[in-house]
Amino acid sequence: MSSQDDLQTLVLTTLDKQGVIEDTTYLKTADGSPVDQLAVLGALNSLRSKDMVDYKSIEREVWTLTEEGQELAESGSHEARVFDAVPAGPEGITIPDLQAKLGKSASIGQGKAFKNKWINKKPPNYLVRIVDSIVDQTKIDLQQLQSTGTLPDAKLLADYKKRKLADKQKVFAYSVSKGTDFSLEIKKEATDVTYEMLQSGEWKNANFKKYNFDAVGVAPSGGALHPLMKVRQEFREIFFEMGFQEMPTNRFVESSFWNFDALFQPQQHPARDAHDTFFIKDPATTDRFPKDLMERIKVVHENGGDTGSIGYNYHWKQEEAEKLILRTHTTAVSSYMLYKLAQETKDSGFRPAKYFSIDRVFRNESVDATHLAEFHQIEGVIADKNLSLADLIGFMDVFFKKMGMDKIRFKPTYNPYTEPSMEIFSWHDGLKTWVEIGNSGMFRPEMLLPLGLPPDVRVIAWGLGLERPTMVKYGISNIRDLLGHKVNLALIHDNAVPRLDKKMGKELIGINLEQPAEESTKEKVSAAVQGLVNKVENMVVN
Repeated sequence: MSSQDDLQTLVLTTLDKQGVIEDTTYLKTADGSPVDQLAVLGALNSLRSKDMVDYKSIEREVWTLTEEGQELAESGSHEARVFDAVPAGPEGITIPDLQAKLGKSASIGQGKAFKNKWINKKPPNYLVRIVDSIVDQTKIDLQQLQSTGTLPDAKLLADYKKRKLADKQKVFAYSVSKGTDFSLEIKKEATDVTYEMLQSGEWKNANFKKYNFDAVGVAPSGGALHPLMKVRQEFREIFFEMGFQEMPTNRFVESSFWNFDALFQPQQHPARDAHDTFFIKDPATTDRFPKDLMERIKVVHENGGDTGSIGYNYHWKQEEAEKLILRTHTTAVSSYMLYKLAQETKDSGFRPAKYFSIDRVFRNESVDATHLAEFHQIEGVIADKNLSLADLIGFMDVFFKKMGMDKIRFKPTYNPYTEPSMEIFSWHDGLKTWVEIGNSGMFRPEMLLPLGLPPDVRVIAWGLGLERPTMVKYGISNIRDLLGHKVNLALIHDNAVPRLDKKMGKELIGINLEQPAEESTKEKVSAAVQGLVNKVENMVVN
């Protein structure tokens, strides 16, 4: 019986005959089969909403047969099958023949048949009957258990449970009584006032269904955050926790001047080629950058100026700097923010700063499972007086421990605008290897001095991608499944916000940018950076 109307009719007619239904487990359909209790609950709720019935839940434990128990109740126990397979008379049957004939039942039922003294062993390897007939008590017990849900002997129940033929289960049922508006006729209730009701006046006499104000409403079909944005917010919280200011990164189109030249990247560098960078066709150029800064950067590129460098010894061209591109890194924003900081503090005196950004960058690369032509870059810079490589290493330790990465290594590398420079590696427990997770370094004087920063100001910087940690958090192996026109939208709706394992402790090394460098506590970072000092405490506030 699957129809809700039929179930309601069955409940009402049974109540009319009996006055009360003690246990809905015993309700039977016309063909004698039991009804599903979940369906009964739906019918009862519908009837109770009309005040036609009232009910209470019943919970009890009953014994039920397992799949194997049901088979034995129908076809006989394993021991009875063994007895039936052994022929009458003195010849008997060999054990291998018995096993070939019965399979699993032979090994299970043989011991039980011996225990019941139905069979015996005859040399060299035969089984013979020692009784003429048997009573398959196991089959009888299982059939009784199947029909009544219990047995009078608790030891038998425990034995059948041990043999995995029966098990105890919780059963939910309901006791039902008549309601204040009990009737055998189920009146149809209206759910809404319709136009036709208003026109005909039927609404005055209609029975309306009661509103269930406790019911959970249908969740609205709204938008959801992309996994990248969820992880991005986690990183933003880490930066804000550490006192950083977010840089404005709303300009995807940038001039080559801020993207390359201001970073002391030569105009002949391969990264400035069309094979690596997207150039804008219309408009193709801009001259919206400070001319005095441009002149200082030109001198540094050509001969080093007063930075102590010899520059690149080439003729710097303004037309190259004016070319518009899709920015290849957010460091273009960092260079502008440092220039702005220098201008703001020129008269009042330099003040330390901490900046970060997380936004999209563009590279003219072939798309594959691990690369896209556009991706997100996470970048952070700290500007203060007399910072050193030790400060950068100490801060990296703090930053990545907040992301749950305890094992960090650094490897020297080359960047045009940082010296020294380091690649950052983290131990990957799943891959059992060191994986590159970012790049870092100290901005060169050839970059900082033209921006107008004082000679004793140092800037440490680092960057990493957003896609790789997101893929790790969501178990995605192909970056095209994370970002692009083929992304499965169910991924966006179904996945919860991942939480980075932010491990904090007083032992973590920090950099205090709230007081002058000479007032900071100093200590050695490691044997690898002997002689370098690290300012400690006060940056990370627990």
